[in-house]
Amino acid sequence: MKFRSDPRSMRGSLAPLMTPFNTDGSVDHDSLANLVNWQLANGTNGISLGGSTGEPSSQTVAERIAAIKTVNDAIGDRVPFMPGTGSAKLDETLEVTAAAQEMGVDAALIITPYYARPTQEALYQWYATVAREFPDMPLVAYNVPSRTAVELDPETFARLYRDFDNIVGIKETTKDFEHFSRVFHLCGSNVLMWSGIELLCLPLLALGGIGFISALSNIAPQAVSDMFWAYEEGNFERAREIHYGVHPLVDLLFVETNPAPGKYVLERMGLVKSGLVRPPLITPTPGGIEKIEKLLAQGEKWITPVLPEFDMRRK
Repeated sequence: MKFRSDPRSMRGSLAPLMTPFNTDGSVDHDSLANLVNWQLANGTNGISLGGSTGEPSSQTVAERIAAIKTVNDAIGDRVPFMPGTGSAKLDETLEVTAAAQEMGVDAALIITPYYARPTQEALYQWYATVAREFPDMPLVAYNVPSRTAVELDPETFARLYRDFDNIVGIKETTKDFEHFSRVFHLCGSNVLMWSGIELLCLPLLALGGIGFISALSNIAPQAVSDMFWAYEEGNFERAREIHYGVHPLVDLLFVETNPAPGKYVLERMGLVKSGLVRPPLITPTPGGIEKIEKLLAQGEKWITPVLPEFDMRRK
C-alpha cells in the first residue's frame, strides 16, 4: 500500500509477470516468487500480474487471488504492485479486486470485458460500477482490443477520468498510436499512461507516458528499465540503441501466441520449473522453437543474465 496514495510513483518499467505452472498444470508459486525477486534484482520498477501475459482467463478466481497474494508477499513494499483484477464477468472482477485491495496492493488494472463486445456506454457503466465499489483504490483501465474485441474509445475513457477521481490512468495496448495522443488531448497531461505495446514504449514517453507494462521485461528486465531511465535522463541515443536492439526479442515473444514463447525462454533460463501454458494455448511447436532460438541468438546481448540464486534448477 506504500504507493497507493501517489499513483504517479508507479513510473518506469512495471513487469507483467507470466504465471508459471507446474508440469501437472497447477500454479507454481515457488517459481512465481522467484520471478519477482529476479525482476527486482534487475532494475524492474514495479510489478503487474494477471494481464494477458499472465493467462488469467485460464485460471479460477481462487487461483488468481492466490497468485496475487504470492506476488504481494514477495514484493513487500519494495516497488509498486498493480495486479490485473478484471474479467469478462463483473462479479469476478469485483471479487478479485476486493481481494487485491484487502491485501494492500497499490492499484488495480481492469481489462475491458472481453468477448461480449459491449457498447461504449456499456463500457462506461462497467468501469463506473467498479470505480464506485472501490473509491479508495487507484484504478487503471486496460485497453487491449486485439484480445478483447472491443476498444475503450478515448472519449469514453476521458469521461470516466473526469467523473471518477480514482480512475487515474490507462494501459494502452493498441498499435493505433493516434489513440494514445487523443487520450492525452482529451484528459490532459496529468493522466497516467503505460504502453503495453513493446515497440511503442519508447515513443509513448515523448507524448507524456509514465512508463511501460511490457511483456519483454519478463526476459529482459534490465534492458526495458534502462531504456526508460535513459530517456528520462536525456540520453536519447542510448534509449534508441536499446529500443532497436531488442527488436529480435520482441519478435520472439510473438512467434506463437504470447506467453508461450516467453515461457519457453524462462524455462530455458532456469527461472521457472516449467514453461507450460494452459489450454487453449500450447507450448511452442518445433517450428516455433526453431524461430525462437534464432531470434534469441540475435537478441542475446539484451537478455538479462540469471545468477545461480535465481536458477530453479538448483533448488
